[in-house]
Amino acid sequence: MTTTRFPYEESAVRIPRTVLALATAAVLGATAAGPLAAPATAAPVRAAAQAAVQTSASFTAARATANADGSYLISWASNTSQVTVTAATDAAATTGVTVGTGGGTGSVTVPAGTLPGAARWYFRLTAADGSALTVAERSLGLADAHNFRDAGGYRTTDGHWVRTGVVYRSGKLSALTAAEQQVLTDEGITLDVDLRNAAERSDDPDAIPAGVTYQVADVVSLAHGLKFHKDAAATLVKALAAGLFSGSSDLGQSIGYPFMVNFVGADYAFHDALTAVEHNPGATVFHCTAGKDRTGWTNAVLLTLLGVPRATVEADFLASNTYTGDPEAVELSWLDAAFDEVNAIYGSFDGYLHQGLKLTDADIAALKAKLLV
Repeated sequence: MTTTRFPYEESAVRIPRTVLALATAAVLGATAAGPLAAPATAAPVRAAAQAAVQTSASFTAARATANADGSYLISWASNTSQVTVTAATDAAATTGVTVGTGGGTGSVTVPAGTLPGAARWYFRLTAADGSALTVAERSLGLADAHNFRDAGGYRTTDGHWVRTGVVYRSGKLSALTAAEQQVLTDEGITLDVDLRNAAERSDDPDAIPAGVTYQVADVVSLAHGLKFHKDAAATLVKALAAGLFSGSSDLGQSIGYPFMVNFVGADYAFHDALTAVEHNPGATVFHCTAGKDRTGWTNAVLLTLLGVPRATVEADFLASNTYTGDPEAVELSWLDAAFDEVNAIYGSFDGYLHQGLKLTDADIAALKAKLLV
């Protein structure tokens, strides 16, 4: 039996014969809808969101990289005279094992075997002025979910940093071994948000440890009807033309990304995914099948909301080509098409957040308070 897939679903075989299903249905009779109205009154801002966000302005760059031989390279740039690096297995730890020091801009190599075995090591950089920043190797190294990685560790345009160890992005989690499930537990992950459709969820149900709450945020669900913010036929023609002009290797994806913005049902899924991150007291992972398209757009929206510059958002998106082992897993033109659709419908990214995803100022403030340091 052939399963009909929507434009922005990843599939093992990337062929365009079914990617027009959603758009075709729209052209044949779906209703158009204006941008979803934002709530008339924003909820009161939580106390945590009202608090001033601590900055790590001393650091202008920082990264931790795990090498194939088991060593780590921690590098940074700051405007102070000295930086001390300590290692800990808890992202929130303020103390740990000192593994090196360096100048205001420098690096430290931690040789293999220096640190005992652990699910993940976090490296706290403490500058001479007392400011500190924690970084970690982004990938969790899960063989059965190789695109499972930290969404944090990026600097915003105003000098803040997205916290590590709070939000993760991944492909499907159906094949996790008991040991890999334990890694999720060790990382404090308490919520799993599944962006996949019903068929995908049925065919490959998530294998997650006890204590992790499972939540569905189906990007292609028709629970809210087959409605679009603007004429679906126009979106289809424009996306097809743009894909042909850019030389896209997969016209289905060129078409699918704009529909993740134009399709009203997707708004509800992305709203639910982002507010789940906001409200979950522990760490959260959101995922689809390959962790690159629906997940890629979700993470692009989250990082942009937090103030991460577009170039960094693009680099994170394109990193799926490395983590999946497929150099053609994603193309920048696909992400650009989604952002272009945001501007075409709403005029601005802020309009998309408020009118399309129905996020309140309180939601946005709470996300920033939780995820920025």
